[in-house]
Amino acid sequence: MDEKLQKVLARAGFGSRREMEEWIKQGRIKINGKVADIGDRVGKADALLVDGKKVNPNSAVSELQRVLLYNKPEDEICSRKDPEGRRSVFDKLPPITHGRWVAIGRLDINTSGLLLFTTDGELANRLMHPSSNVDREYAVRVMGDVTDEIIANMLKGVMLDEHLCKFSDIQYFAGEGANRWYHVVLMEGRNREVRKLWESQGIRVSRLKRVRYGPIFIPSRVKKGDFYELPKEEMALLYNAVNLTLNTRPKKVAPVRR
Repeated sequence: MDEKLQKVLARAGFGSRREMEEWIKQGRIKINGKVADIGDRVGKADALLVDGKKVNPNSAVSELQRVLLYNKPEDEICSRKDPEGRRSVFDKLPPITHGRWVAIGRLDINTSGLLLFTTDGELANRLMHPSSNVDREYAVRVMGDVTDEIIANMLKGVMLDEHLCKFSDIQYFAGEGANRWYHVVLMEGRNREVRKLWESQGIRVSRLKRVRYGPIFIPSRVKKGDFYELPKEEMALLYNAVNLTLNTRPKKVAPVRR
């Protein structure tokens, strides 16, 4: 059965579906010698070229299914390249021989914590898509008087940039005065949504750290700037969360590294 071109490329580890759509628009993909268009489909008999290199449309992803958990420090960007020369989250990731690491979501430069990378673009697409209902949890340090009314407003929802944004859960965690910490949960991650929700209530966020993405929590042993390759048991939690199949072939798990 023929499949959408961007889905095939994502499964082969070249990037997320959105990234692959951009590659198609840039004319980097050819099917049977012709430059591909958005909406094209490919099957077993088609000759597929990416940047002039042959790709098997039915390449198995069993060798490519890897997931890294990275504890992002502040002051690192989530883009691969930056004209200002700032450090990128991709700088410390281990090299791979096929495909490339795809970030599952993003964190802004002033936000730290859990950031997932995978070689499986289809997994990345499913985990990021709002329809999958994969939640994210953040630890937030705020400054200001947080009342019951403010909490209720953020749970009910606030219109931000023409979208209704809200937390699905808010829990006081620790501290007092200017050092009060809360844990909040979002069902999708729009740009700076956590900060904007608090700011809409006159509360300033002074620290923000992501501590969970779906079923995966950031382990305390993974320090800032370190990455950890998820073993198959933890990967299976992610795949099951979005109704995908994980190849269970055993593989060596990399240690925590700087």
